Amino acid sequence: MTILRRWLRRPIILAADNNGPWGGGGDNSAGPRNPWSVPPGGRRASTKPTALDEFLKKTRVGGGGGGGGGGRPQLPLGASARTLWLIGVGLLVAVWLLLTSFHQIGPQQRGVVTYFGKYSGMLEPGIRVTLPAPIVNVTKVDVEQVRTDEFPQDGGEAVLTGDQNIIDLAYTVRWRVSDPRNYVFEIKDPQETVRATAESAMRAVLATTRMNDAIGAGRGLIEARVTQTMQQILDSYQTGVRVQGVSIKQASPPAALVDDFNAVTAAQQEAVGNLNNARSYSQQVIARAQGEASAFDQVYAQYRLAPEVTRRRMYYETMEAVLAKTDKTIVETPGVTPYLPLDRARKLVEPAQGTTTTTTTSPAQGGQR
Repeated sequence: MTILRRWLRRPIILAADNNGPWGGGGDNSAGPRNPWSVPPGGRRASTKPTALDEFLKKTRVGGGGGGGGGGRPQLPLGASARTLWLIGVGLLVAVWLLLTSFHQIGPQQRGVVTYFGKYSGMLEPGIRVTLPAPIVNVTKVDVEQVRTDEFPQDGGEAVLTGDQNIIDLAYTVRWRVSDPRNYVFEIKDPQETVRATAESAMRAVLATTRMNDAIGAGRGLIEARVTQTMQQILDSYQTGVRVQGVSIKQASPPAALVDDFNAVTAAQQEAVGNLNNARSYSQQVIARAQGEASAFDQVYAQYRLAPEVTRRRMYYETMEAVLAKTDKTIVETPGVTPYLPLDRARKLVEPAQGTTTTTTTSPAQGGQR
């Protein structure tokens, strides 16, 4: 074992094989020639330098022509790359300063300025200059745009009314930003906050409203109450949001009860029509009674001036009104005379011009006298 270890530690010298694939280094008469070895004539034949060779030569230290020519010395490759990196970094810094220090605020916008994350001030419309980010950050807020959100977003929503009925409801809310500072710092998701506030206010108002008012003429009052309730809730949380208005787009009973509600609506309309007709008739009766009362007052005024004459005239007029429609026979002292209305009697008794008329009255049949 000791002998084997000593044998392994001995240097192994491999003899050069002149019969290798590239041949030996001495005799070139036998076998293929090594392509990297010096040709038989001495050094390899000179070749014309390429453009790549010229570029690499210029980038080397002490570039130029031959051994001591008057070639112009070039900068090292490391110094040139460093200069390019410095120029690129400078351009990036300039762009960063330009983008984060100059702010264009539109006429409908306000800029909320934060200094290391803390509120610092407000930027008015125009081109404003601040310190670059992240020292100073500016958040632009549109204070003139009126945003419109539809609730609910997937169609009608079932809401319980004050008289324990259910209606399908859909409505829109119009709102805008009134305080940019509170709008940026006090609420995380403005649209979600407005949605939750609108749903809460609508359910609270409808819980005290009858279904007939919700689906009928009471929509305007409901919209006003919901707008006021929403504004109170948003102001209590200092959200910086101003509610412009609420519009109810749909307020109808559930689909399974539409026919029954239509029948009820028709009956209500018929009741309203009958009530209007009754009121019209009562007004006519009242007007007629007032006219008769006025006529009686006039007659009474004349009666007070001449009671006897007025009583006799009223008697005659009453008898004329009663007997004018029928023929009567009046028994008088000379004989029997049929009673005729005054206008017919005048036509009978007026004689024709130039003639004399004699009227003979016969007794009435049946023994009337």
